[in-house]
Amino acid sequence: MTNTLLLKALAGQNHHARPPVWLMRQAGRYMPQYRAIRERHDFLSMCRHPEVAAEVTLLPIQLLDVDAAILFADILLILDAMGRGLRFEEKKGPILERPLVHPSEIAQLPELDIPGQLGYVGDAIRILRKELKVPLLGFAGAPFTLASYLIEGGSSRELKQTKLWMWREPKAFHQLLDYLTEATIRYLKMQVEAGAQALQLFDSWAHVLAQRQFAQFCLPYHRRIVEAIQALDVPMILFCRGSSVFAPLMAQTQAAISLDWNCQLSSIRHHLGPHTVLQGNLDPYVLYAPLETIRKEVQTVLTEMAGDPAYIFNLGHGILPDMDLDAVRCLVDTVKSFSACTATART
Repeated sequence: MTNTLLLKALAGQNHHARPPVWLMRQAGRYMPQYRAIRERHDFLSMCRHPEVAAEVTLLPIQLLDVDAAILFADILLILDAMGRGLRFEEKKGPILERPLVHPSEIAQLPELDIPGQLGYVGDAIRILRKELKVPLLGFAGAPFTLASYLIEGGSSRELKQTKLWMWREPKAFHQLLDYLTEATIRYLKMQVEAGAQALQLFDSWAHVLAQRQFAQFCLPYHRRIVEAIQALDVPMILFCRGSSVFAPLMAQTQAAISLDWNCQLSSIRHHLGPHTVLQGNLDPYVLYAPLETIRKEVQTVLTEMAGDPAYIFNLGHGILPDMDLDAVRCLVDTVKSFSACTATART
């Protein structure tokens, strides 16, 4: 491995002239090369075949020259291993044929054989470690988000059924979160054993919660996962939708925190102090703008965080399917040509 910028930033020790850059959903449908692969395979087959998952993971390295790879997979693979009948439908997204309907079903949830049922994830990681000269990120879904998919049977705007469980069956809901936490820890440990050098935990539905509920139903489980992984000396990044609201709570986990565009990074840095690693936080919709506007917006974020040794440039959320590859390339090139020394001189 020749490019260690991401790992240095995750250790709070990046003294290079620029921060590392990688992007959520950096391998995706906005790439013609991805679409060509997708024409030959359905989505789950792409995840389940290590050679294909590795090929897709490498696309952003080859086309964008980003500073890290993130494994091509899906947060719901662990639910697929539970036998819930996961499938992906065009324009509908993930659907579980067998959602949880009643709390009594929790006791019947299976003991997962992570290496046996999800070993293809580890196989893809092993292939990639032989190819990559940048760090490889693994990832998983956080327990609250996984529980929401299990209960709702797919995507939901309001998570009504999930919230009904929270308020009417809190003991059972915590039992479900505990089950998912233990499974997630074992899944992430398998990724580390296969060669993942850092991990990101996605709590994609956390934004529906008030801070008190986040502290009750998300934070304790985040902490358990982060502590288990950091005991392996592997850094973790925590992504939550709503992170600008939850940042002080997220920082309690000691993980790096990925921030959305609703906050000012310098303000979060001032509030949390110098030791919390920050990631973010460009609004993905900036990528629909003209290239010159993209450059200016990226440079604004970079100048704000210039010289910060514990900062990673990323979007506040993932790249959208209809975005233009040249726009994404413009973002990456702008970060890679940035110099903190020049920015400091200008200010």
